Amino acid sequence: MKKRIPYITGFFLLLIVEVLIALFIHGGFIRNYMGDVIVVWVVYCFVKMFLINANNYLTAIGVMIFAFLVEFLQYIHIVDILGLGDITFFRVLIGTSFSVIDLVCYSVGTAVTLTVIFLHAKYKKLTRKTQKNQDK
Repeated sequence: MKKRIPYITGFFLLLIVEVLIALFIHGGFIRNYMGDVIVVWVVYCFVKMFLINANNYLTAIGVMIFAFLVEFLQYIHIVDILGLGDITFFRVLIGTSFSVIDLVCYSVGTAVTLTVIFLHAKYKKLTRKTQKNQDK
């Protein structure tokens, strides 16, 4: 459980940020781009809450593939195909418009995630090495 706490915390904090962006920012860089970058982090934290021992890099790539899949489903208008087009909740949840820029934002979000994973692993390795040297 202790290993899950950062992911649980990250998920809820980032989800709050996403909701605040959706409710109070009605355009511009933050709404149009950063929201799509951040959503990758939200989904990553959500997945890691349950798959704590899954490879971090593969999880990040899997989240990007999932985001791309959802975006391509928007391209074929999956909400309308499923007969959910009249339900606002599903139109917002799944989305209704395909954008290549969204794919770029998901890629940026994944790149940031992968960078943080890499740097965190290096930091842990360095601190373990330092601790080991101090114990001698």
